[in-house]
Amino acid sequence: MTPPILASAADLLQAYDVLFCDVWGVVHNGEHAYLEAGEALARFRAGGGTVILVSNAPVPAAGVERVLDKTGARRDAWDAIVCSGDIALRHIAERGYSRLHRVGPPARDRSLFSRLPGPHAPLEEADAIVCTGLRNSHKETVEAYRDLIEAGVARKTPFVCANPDLVVDVGETRHLCAGSIAAEYEQRGGAVFWAGKPHPSAYGTALQVAGELRGRKPELARVLGVGDAVRTDLAAAKGLGVDGLFITSGIHNDTTMTGGQVDPAKIAALFANQETPPAVAVMSMLRW
Repeated sequence: MTPPILASAADLLQAYDVLFCDVWGVVHNGEHAYLEAGEALARFRAGGGTVILVSNAPVPAAGVERVLDKTGARRDAWDAIVCSGDIALRHIAERGYSRLHRVGPPARDRSLFSRLPGPHAPLEEADAIVCTGLRNSHKETVEAYRDLIEAGVARKTPFVCANPDLVVDVGETRHLCAGSIAAEYEQRGGAVFWAGKPHPSAYGTALQVAGELRGRKPELARVLGVGDAVRTDLAAAKGLGVDGLFITSGIHNDTTMTGGQVDPAKIAALFANQETPPAVAVMSMLRW
């Protein structure tokens, strides 16, 4: 079923008490905040709603908040942040991993790496691999990690993916994410823990946080997931059994928009595919 294309979310949002909102691609693009999205979230909160930002960023929540501040996002647009970095750290602690082979740019992701137990471990000595991304997403591809993938799978080393996204757009440039390596690791037969959307670890945690903030667990019918990615955001909403609002100007802009506007024919083709999770509505950008 093809969802309606909306210019304004005001009427739609009145049907919900809680928003699980993606960050990169909806609230900002890595360089600047989307002002209309910030206004919509702030107005939703002012009317009694609760906004949980749900990010696949491979850093603790404080790191996500720093990027929000850097891009100029308004501070009254959210109540709490649930992110993949914290989910990964919790999983590592629960499993008791103490020797971790780290994959990712250490300077960018030091807020996560600094919280890991022990120093970097060689793969042959590691309890698990923890991956936050490619070491150099400007130049590398998954092929650069072929030896690591084959050796890890052969040793049956668990792989903790601290960012399940496959790609991310930074301004006008697209970069590969940790999920691209994890997907190949899993395809080769390796065991992967996905610390984020679309897996239950993300929206399940967000639901718990929303319940704590509101004093009781929200009804699923009153929760709306907002995001720009079919594979992660819409799939996470479907997995939890909540509605999804699809934002087209993010990573799917080439296949959903024409001339800066949502293309109805492209949207119809996208949602005609049985593998596309449903959405209650489509918007080019989140706006009140």
